[in-house]
Amino acid sequence: MSQNHGQVWWTELMTRDVPGALKYYKAVCGWHFQPIPMGAGVYQVGHRGARPVVGVMDLAGLPDMDQVPPHWFSYFAVDDLKKALNETEQGGGVVIRQPFEVPDIGRIAIVSDPTGAALGLITPAR
Repeated sequence: MSQNHGQVWWTELMTRDVPGALKYYKAVCGWHFQPIPMGAGVYQVGHRGARPVVGVMDLAGLPDMDQVPPHWFSYFAVDDLKKALNETEQGGGVVIRQPFEVPDIGRIAIVSDPTGAALGLITPAR
């Protein structure tokens, strides 16, 4: 098992008020944000010093998210995504979105655990 396996790898805020969120987290956490163009919108990467620590994403531009309230979403590192997905299903969880590649970031799948809580599983890019 790698030293990354099981770590909270990334977390992101999904909101419809990105400017309000950036203002709040800048004041409360001291983060500064860098916009990254992404598809039809902009992904804001929050930094603590030089280190990226969170992402902020606009829910308004995402399909099928009209009824989803603002929330934080976390991704957990796994060494073997295929094995983790098999274990998720065998344990009573559900694969919500099949694996997909994010260049320079890693291979990701969205699942729900046996309690129904949604999370991301990621095998980080090396």
